[in-house]
Amino acid sequence: MKPVRIGIIGCGVMGARHAAVVAGHAEMELAAVADVRADVARTVAEQTGALRAYDSAEALIDDREVEAVIIALPAGLRTPIALRALNAGKHTLLEKPIATSAAEVQELIAARGSLVGGVCSCRFRCFESAKVAAATVANGTLGPLRVVHFRGILADNGPRSRPLAPWRVSHRLNGGGFWVNWGSYDLDFVMGVTGWTLKPRIALAQTWPVADHLPDRVADDSDAEEHAIALVRCEGGVVLSMERGESMPLSTPSLWQIVGANASLRLDMLGTERTQVLLDRSDPDGPVTTDVLWEGDNDWEITARQPLIDFARAIRTGREPMTSFERGLVMQKITDAIYESAETGRAVEIQ
Repeated sequence: MKPVRIGIIGCGVMGARHAAVVAGHAEMELAAVADVRADVARTVAEQTGALRAYDSAEALIDDREVEAVIIALPAGLRTPIALRALNAGKHTLLEKPIATSAAEVQELIAARGSLVGGVCSCRFRCFESAKVAAATVANGTLGPLRVVHFRGILADNGPRSRPLAPWRVSHRLNGGGFWVNWGSYDLDFVMGVTGWTLKPRIALAQTWPVADHLPDRVADDSDAEEHAIALVRCEGGVVLSMERGESMPLSTPSLWQIVGANASLRLDMLGTERTQVLLDRSDPDGPVTTDVLWEGDNDWEITARQPLIDFARAIRTGREPMTSFERGLVMQKITDAIYESAETGRAVEIQ
């Protein structure tokens, strides 16, 4: 397969990682990198062997040797650049979250045409543990689904040791706060593990900013949440129960569960320690039994490389990527409804 000639727009932490992955894989060629900080772009190009370095996204997009772009910028800056890339005929992979609103995602879908468009929020579905969980759901072991639950809480670890990125907890710059930073991964994970069969219909949610006595945990002009909780009722009565928070005054294990009428799954999306996929099954003749479906160490490097490899293969084979723009739209509609519900105090329909 001829390597896909890729350009990276944005040479921050994630962009530099993407550049290294592209440069080190036979199915991709690092044609160019771009950053408004010209010295940073040159440094990344020197470190990775990129053929060209540009000081603007526009210059990279205009490069005829670039077939596809990976845009590693905050969501608040990304959509106009992605639209320009798509209109120039470039396949496009976006960092998460996909955008700041469903309306933006619909613009991306309209501009994409027959090109490949994808989102990096699929990272944790690349784990072997996630594949085992998805196969278990698909084979019907759980019975009809009832509840899909995740709770990811990060206890406060004290003052930050380095300056905070201004986009990180910002509706204007990144479409939201901790919910979009990590909830986008959670949503992709549970929607993907359940085969993208869930159809969300109504959301009720609440969000909270950082606590008043911990102002240094976010950037000075932060306008978004550090804690979010939501219930989303899906077609057929399946419920998504979701909570994400950081800088929290509690320490509790993170948990991802998929509950059916007959059995349920327990697993850790992140796989930060030796991971198990557990199946709890009810028995008419006795108590609930627990089986270990899988146990092992997930390969964390796969979270960096596999979304990019998948993108390149989708381009060459003409198939959809793991998380297409359409799947990103489903998640963005949920996110929009969560924020609207939190602001209005009312349940919000998801169209």
